[in-house]
Order: sequence, then structure tokens, then C-alpha cells
Amino acid sequence: MIPISVGIKYFMDGREFMNLPSDFLDRMQSLLGDEMEPFLNSYEDERLYGLRINTLKISVEAFLKMTPFTLTPIPWTRDGFYYDPEDKPTKHPHYYAGLYYIQEPSAMAPINVMAPEETDVVLDMCACPGGKSVQIASYLKNNGLLVSNDISSTRIKALVKNLEMMGVTNVLIINTTEDVIGAKFEGFFDKILVDAPCSGEGMFRKEPKMANSWDLGYTEVCREKQNSILGQIAETLKPEGELVYSTCTFSSIENEECMEAFIGSRADFTQVAIDRERFDFVSDRGYGRLWPHKLKGEGHFIAKLKRTGGVVPTYKLLSDNEAPDYFRAFMDENLKTPLTGHFEEMNDKLYLRPKYDLPLKGVRVVRYGWLLGEWNGKRFTPSPSLAMGLKMEDVKQSINFTSTQIEAVKYLKGETLHVEGADGLNLIGVDGYPLGWAKMSKGTLKNMYHTGWRLL
Repeated sequence: MIPISVGIKYFMDGREFMNLPSDFLDRMQSLLGDEMEPFLNSYEDERLYGLRINTLKISVEAFLKMTPFTLTPIPWTRDGFYYDPEDKPTKHPHYYAGLYYIQEPSAMAPINVMAPEETDVVLDMCACPGGKSVQIASYLKNNGLLVSNDISSTRIKALVKNLEMMGVTNVLIINTTEDVIGAKFEGFFDKILVDAPCSGEGMFRKEPKMANSWDLGYTEVCREKQNSILGQIAETLKPEGELVYSTCTFSSIENEECMEAFIGSRADFTQVAIDRERFDFVSDRGYGRLWPHKLKGEGHFIAKLKRTGGVVPTYKLLSDNEAPDYFRAFMDENLKTPLTGHFEEMNDKLYLRPKYDLPLKGVRVVRYGWLLGEWNGKRFTPSPSLAMGLKMEDVKQSINFTSTQIEAVKYLKGETLHVEGADGLNLIGVDGYPLGWAKMSKGTLKNMYHTGWRLL
């Protein structure tokens, strides 16, 4: 039975469902036809929750052996799993060790379609809060280069936190607009993800409040922004490079029509049909269409494009150099093997830079690479990101708790602990994976865990 729109609610077989805009319902009826009823029924289904194992830190096999959670594989990704929300994975110490990232199941699909290679240079254009950037990094294995950008100066903090907590080191985090990126990075990227700002129709079940704020005109506003992003960054893709475009909306205006208009305006771009044998959500037109009534996830759209023309400018590489004296002293005292690469000081912060010498004047840079710590002229303070980018076996002194020990939770809450260990700086870990730093003095562990990361 086809539902009848009444204001912003709909009814079917005498049942009242969640609020949905009538214009949205009318358009979905035109789009889905006979599939409208099962689509609407999906709004009664329970919301699904997913986590993706961070293979920068741990293999899928090793994590499954140690985790206490009940997990069910997500079909379109090897490292993603549905979990029971009663397990509360964001309260578990393994979350703070960066062993997994909480991510909506459908949102894991675009990067699996992209499938970056280890040496690729990849742009995540609209990266906040960072789930897809973390997933790209798992493919790169801290090689190549990840450039993560977002235009929001407030949301960028979540991006930084997530990338650092997950141990991503070979990353440039920037906070700028598409026109600046287009002007600075011509022909630089092997792959680009545009997880575009959209009307969010695919998230109505997950976030019912989004349905209340939706209107038909917003679709056109989003389409204009999508056009601007694609048009401005097109020249930053290398010849034979690939661009993956994704949204969490059902709107054909923002999806298929947007893609076909872009390809029609660019003789050097062509659509690449997504592999139907690998992914069972591919439409007849070669796009990815993840429908909530056909799979266990929210709504998502994916397109894959290739650039067939363009030029490749030469980008200089940064040569290895000597670390500053204070950091060499720190490494001699605390690390078993010194770090190498190009060290650079920026506003009292010390970075290990990615190898590319990029034209960053006029670009708001939030992280220039792996942030190692801060030097105040007298003392070097190691950063949380340094701890998370290391392994427990990389340091001379460490204290390891098990995830069942109360000390692990107390450390994550920022409490002072009384435990056994060697005096001086220690890397604190849980089940063999780093959490952060602490200083031991005569049995008292002074907590240095990042205040913004603490378990509440």
C-alpha cells in the first residue's frame, strides 16, 4: 500500500511513522516507485551501529581474538563490524588506544571503492570528523601522504583528535576553502575524496531532527556547493588519478545529476563504473547506491571518476635533516631507535614533516605532519600524537595495564596513580598499545594524558 502524505507525517496501514517532510515523500515516491513501501518500512527498523578496526594499530584477526564485543561483519568492508550498542565501545580502553573508530556502516563504503595504494597522495576534501581520513590512512599505512581538509574552524578540532588518536603520522591537516586548494595543489593528488556537504536525507533514521529542518530548497543550495568544490579542485588531480564523490543523501539532483553535469563540463573526466562483482550495491548506471531497505546501513551514494588529461607539475621533496639538540636528547633518553626524516619547528612546536615541500603560504595549516611535542626554551614536552604514533616496544620505559585493570580507566580519567615502575618518563599502554605519557617518581605516576581526550 502506498503511503499518503499528511503535512510532515506519513501513515501506512493505519500506522503513524516518524516525521518526514511531504515534499521529500513525494520525491522519493517518484524515485523509488514500487520500492517505496519497503523503503518506508525501513524507518521502523532499529538503527545499526558500526566500528572499523584501525589496521594501522592492529590486524583484524588480532583484534577479534582480544575484543570482548559481540561483532558481526559488514559485507562491504573487511575491517568493519556491526556492534551491540549495549557494549558501549567508546567507554572501553581499546577505543582510547586507537584500535577502532566508531563509524556508520554505509559510510565505510566510499574508501573501499577508492582503495588507495600505499604510496598514493590523497586529498580528503571535506574531512571532519575524520572517519574517512582514518580509513584512508589505514590503506596508506603511514606512507604516501594524506591531506585532510575541512572548511570549518570549529569541527577541525575533532578531525585533529581522531587522526592523532588513531596514530596517523603522515598527514597534513588544513582548514581552507576549495579555491585555495585548487590554486595551490595543481596536479598533485593521485586520489581525491569529496564526501560532499549534502541535504543528509540518508541520515533521517539515524538523526530524526534532520528531517524536521529539511526543505526542498536546501537541495539546490547543496548542489551549488558541490558544483563549486568539484569545479575548483578538478585541476588538483593527476592525469589517470581518481576522484570518489560521496553523499549521505538520496537526492538525484545532488548525486547522479551532479556527476553527469560535472563530467559534461569537463572533457578530461570520465565515469568509472564501480565493481559490481565486489560490491552488491552498484546501480545499473555504475554508481553506488546504498539503500536502507536493501542492506544494513543508512543511505549513501558513491561515484568514481577518472581524470584522463592534465599535467603533472614537479613538487620538491624535503631532505632529511638533524633533529634539534633538545629532541635528540629526548630520543637518546627515551627511544630505543631515533626517528629520522625532516624535522621542522613551527611556533614552538616540533614536527616530523611529510616528504613533500608544498606551497603552503596562504593556507591555514593546523598540523604540518607528525606533531612530536613542544619546546618552551627550557623543556621539551612530548605530544599525545607522538605517543600514539609509537609502539610500546619503541620506548625504553613503559607501563602496560590490561583493559580489565581499574588503573587503565583511572589513567584515562587523568588521575594520579600509585603503581610500580621506573622513575622518569613512561609510555602508558593498555594490552600492549599506547595511550599516552606519564612521569613516575618514587611510585607515584604523574598523569600527562591529554585533557581533551579523557574518559568522562
